[in-house]
Amino acid sequence: MATTSDTPVLDTLAAMTLDSVERCGLSADMLILTRIAALAAMDAPAVSYLAHIDAAAKANLTPRQLQDILVAIAPIVGTARVMSAATHITEALGIAIAVAEAEAEAEA
Repeated sequence: MATTSDTPVLDTLAAMTLDSVERCGLSADMLILTRIAALAAMDAPAVSYLAHIDAAAKANLTPRQLQDILVAIAPIVGTARVMSAATHITEALGIAIAVAEAEAEAEA
């Protein structure tokens, strides 16, 4: 089955994510916290966290909850991965802020 999309990889990732959300019985906040923990365990790059910022905001997650999830997984994944995750989360937030500011300037 060939695809005619210009973004087949992103389309596939979006479809996988939607399917996962539809099949998961976790609340929105628990789903995002679980995904953040998994990203930290995998030493995911900032762009992976960036993909979850909007969902985290919609789930009303607080910075304290994100810190708590990193504290909770630290004994399992280790210091290096937790510090890397904190750095990547900060980078993702910076990117999200820069994009929002650019969009606001473009609208003005």
